[in-house]
Amino acid sequence: MDEIRIVDTTLRDGDISLWAYGMTTRMMLPVLRHMDEAGFDSMEFFLSLRLKKFVREHKEDPWDWLRLGTKEMKKTRLRYHGGLHSGFEFIPECIRRLMIQTVVKYGVTLTRTSNAWNNFDLLGVEAKKLKKLGMETVMNLIYSISPRHTDEYYAQKARDAAALKPYRLCFKDVGGMLTPERTRTLVRLIKQNAGDTPLEFHAHCNNGLAPFNLLEAVKEGIRIVHTAVPPLANGSSQPSVFNAANNLRALGYKPLVNVDVLPPVSAHFSAIAKREGLPVGAPREYDQSWYGHQVPGGMISNLRHQLKLMGKEDKLQEVLEETAQVRAELGYPIMVTPFAQFVGSQAAINVILDERYREVTDQVIQYTLGLWGKEGSDHMDAAVKAKILNRARAREIEKIEHPEPTLAEVRKQYGGPHLSDEELLLRFYAGPEFVAALKLAPSRKENLHAEKPLLRLIEELGRKKLSHVYIRKADFSLKIDRGK
Repeated sequence: MDEIRIVDTTLRDGDISLWAYGMTTRMMLPVLRHMDEAGFDSMEFFLSLRLKKFVREHKEDPWDWLRLGTKEMKKTRLRYHGGLHSGFEFIPECIRRLMIQTVVKYGVTLTRTSNAWNNFDLLGVEAKKLKKLGMETVMNLIYSISPRHTDEYYAQKARDAAALKPYRLCFKDVGGMLTPERTRTLVRLIKQNAGDTPLEFHAHCNNGLAPFNLLEAVKEGIRIVHTAVPPLANGSSQPSVFNAANNLRALGYKPLVNVDVLPPVSAHFSAIAKREGLPVGAPREYDQSWYGHQVPGGMISNLRHQLKLMGKEDKLQEVLEETAQVRAELGYPIMVTPFAQFVGSQAAINVILDERYREVTDQVIQYTLGLWGKEGSDHMDAAVKAKILNRARAREIEKIEHPEPTLAEVRKQYGGPHLSDEELLLRFYAGPEFVAALKLAPSRKENLHAEKPLLRLIEELGRKKLSHVYIRKADFSLKIDRGK
């Protein structure tokens, strides 16, 4: 019986895809000991984008997530997500290195990361740097659909990745675009060309097919798959661990996960979702139109919200159709961060202004100049490229230099040599004024427990020196008198 290892994504991709980083440390901590007993191959746990969200919105120190969370996990290897490349903006390399060093300090020594062009020459250089910093790398091979992303494309990319001898290679379907047939074809092809490189499979459920595709990937020889615990599974997240484990067993495989310890995790997060008004992941219906625009699910929600703010919500379908056209004209970038945002934002501007490329974002200008990779600039529509670059702003951006400051220079800019590494990273990613406000915010030490809240309330009140306690809610009342 073939054994199938499970990578859990609940606390990272599940949180991002469904709750938009809505999970706080106090929500997360109570379930870690249960999750640690599940036997996961590893758990996705942290990424740099948490810093800004936690400081500015949650009013919480994001380092507590690492500091307290890693103390609870005794058996399961934890993962960072990301590498040394910049995301939406240019970040000094010294800051990116410091982030990795800080995460490694807490014992998180494995990451999964991508190059948005599937450029394994660049990803190989990055992986070597990460290795020197104490971090092993799972390299993503990202699925996409376009005239450029052919079978031979993926066969060559698998060979390129295997030549680097990575810790593992992960076939990633970020848009939920794979079909069972395409999964069979490409997994077979990747496995043939990746040699003995261990393979993982990661897919989003945006179009309802990921639970089926996971099984097809296993049938073709992949032995490590990604799942999440409901209610942070399904929707735009990964397949449910309960569903995947049951289906794998029905097919004669042995999933190496103890699902019996996970119902309390599911119950806890379900209660948190209800209490906080957070979404609950549910299976999606198949939508053929998704294959036209390929916009990730979370990004569609954001586009709808932004259009609504401008009174243009009725333009959403037109924006999605324009997205497909803009993507083609930009040379078919893979619809992942940051390219999905570049394409979607430009499409919205084209529709709102009712003139294509009259106004262009700085990021699209940078892309056209090749600052986000020469591959995009080289494959662009020539007329569109000329129109974008034939403006004063393009000439200004072309002249901008991005010098690499030293860590000492950045530290001086953000407060001086007395700053700790963690304080510096907080100030850089979240902004000094928000970090200052965080220090004035009231402390939040109590974890959010979802299990039998009334009993927990009675237990807590019982520890206090109160002679009488009276609780009333609707038609329920309770009086407690402390004995002499």
